[in-house]
Amino acid sequence: MSGGKLSHFDAEGQAHMVDVSTKPQTPRIATAEGHVRMSPDTLAHVTAGTAKKGDVLGIARIAGIQGAKKTADLIPLCHPLPVTKVALNLTPDDTLPGVRITATVKTTGQTGVEMEALTAVSTAALTVYDMLKAVQKDMEIGGIRVTLKDGGKSGRFEA
Repeated sequence: MSGGKLSHFDAEGQAHMVDVSTKPQTPRIATAEGHVRMSPDTLAHVTAGTAKKGDVLGIARIAGIQGAKKTADLIPLCHPLPVTKVALNLTPDDTLPGVRITATVKTTGQTGVEMEALTAVSTAALTVYDMLKAVQKDMEIGGIRVTLKDGGKSGRFEA
């Protein structure tokens, strides 16, 4: 954990949107991961394509892309960014059992895209849950974290 100052608070302790207008535009990338844990029987619906609502992984991938693009609408102090790439990988994993989700987001801008990557993973995970809740209500969403961040003043972070 870093010991840095929280930038979303002003001198009086009030929340505010950080002014990034003086920062240079640089290439930025962030990757996040997470998972949806479920029973082997529920996972079988994913891999066999027999979920009643349709293609679980395909629809969750599109939902994750939409989530990344809508991050500034959902997280109050996030800047709207010109997202240049969103890629999601949803992989069935028998050892979990469940679906592992990875999202990579890119931009060229004045602030990073970690929140967009986290929102993409979260939205995809929620969509997996929504599409399978008819067969299992106690699925677990977890492990959501940033695994890579690069670009900007703070440089590269890898988990």
